[in-house]
Amino acid sequence: MINFTSVSPQPRAFDVDWIHGSPSAKHNTDPDIQVYAYDEHTFVLRQNMAINYEAPFLFLLFGNDQAVLLDTGATESAEFFPLREVVDELVDDWLTRHPTDGYRLLVLHTHAHGDHIAGDPQFIDRPDTLIVDAGLSNAWKFFGFDEDPSRIAHVDLGGRVLECLATPGHHEAAVTFYDPHTGFLLTGDTIYPGRLYVQDWPAFIATVDRLIDFAATRPVTHVVGCHIEMTTTPGVDYPIRTTYQPDEPPLELTVGHLRQIRSAIEEIGERSGSHAFADFIICRQDG
Repeated sequence: MINFTSVSPQPRAFDVDWIHGSPSAKHNTDPDIQVYAYDEHTFVLRQNMAINYEAPFLFLLFGNDQAVLLDTGATESAEFFPLREVVDELVDDWLTRHPTDGYRLLVLHTHAHGDHIAGDPQFIDRPDTLIVDAGLSNAWKFFGFDEDPSRIAHVDLGGRVLECLATPGHHEAAVTFYDPHTGFLLTGDTIYPGRLYVQDWPAFIATVDRLIDFAATRPVTHVVGCHIEMTTTPGVDYPIRTTYQPDEPPLELTVGHLRQIRSAIEEIGERSGSHAFADFIICRQDG
């Protein structure tokens, strides 16, 4: 049995050069899915921009009893986006090193937008697999948020227990996951280096406040969202549908960025529209 809580997580930069598209999508030679092993039990996957410009990041976390896949990307077709094949290879490799009978896969989501759930059908017939629909009624019932949206839900992977928070604002069913093993606060499309689209402004403010309070009581190493849309020039993003982003900042943010977003909220006040800041752009859409 692996002890996932024996050592407090320490922050360290992601040691990876992310695939970021190419000048010609037709001639792109990057893998369909890039796999980065943060450690032997934690994998970050990025979809190739030549397949879908959203290029979302997905997360595969292993515990003693089951693994969880957070989000399934922007493309349904296994021919063009072989997510099931890649995940099965990673699971088989992990089980070779850590043999376990009846090992399961749980498929959860940060929210229900199409670029985070499109690959779900690839796992429908996978044995020992539970797919939790990302919609509000099903996802929040799974976590118990339908009865108490303020609760902290727990998903036990077998010695690796994720803490899960309802974090609406970008999407009504958005969920943030905290992994005590790595210290990752996995924020989906709520917080990331890009355009933070806000559908519900009061809910977004409450979510940012909650994340700040939560992070103050946990060893958070990185705040990790699902996209990179900014350039390394402060306040400048790549245009929507860009398929070549050679000048990307890191994916990982910090707890300090949560506080920066809170300050930005105060600066924006009641103004709708897009508001650019150094490491993110807040796009208030409810005004």
